[in-house]
Amino acid sequence: MEYMLFICADPSAPKYVAAEDNIEQWGAEMDARGVTRHGDRLRPVEDATTVTVRGGEVVVSDGPFAETKEWIAGYDIIACTDLDEAIEVASKHPMARFGKIEIRPVWPLGE
Repeated sequence: MEYMLFICADPSAPKYVAAEDNIEQWGAEMDARGVTRHGDRLRPVEDATTVTVRGGEVVVSDGPFAETKEWIAGYDIIACTDLDEAIEVASKHPMARFGKIEIRPVWPLGE
């Protein structure tokens, strides 16, 4: 089953320490296990654009939709046998220490 990991910044988490960020090691381990499908960083929330359609009008606004101190900093698509494995994979991600990881099962269209 595929899962999306939302990599979230969290201002209440311990301070980020670049020397402890082993994202390359995490990526290499997950690649070797055959878990990784795709992942990347996202530009900061200041670069976000939100699009809505209301009353037939397209409304475009700068920034994220939600007003929050937490924000999605990146994502990873992984393939795991079950949620337990997805949790184990997410727990090894450096941002599990410096932020939060939200795990969500992918729900393909037509299912």
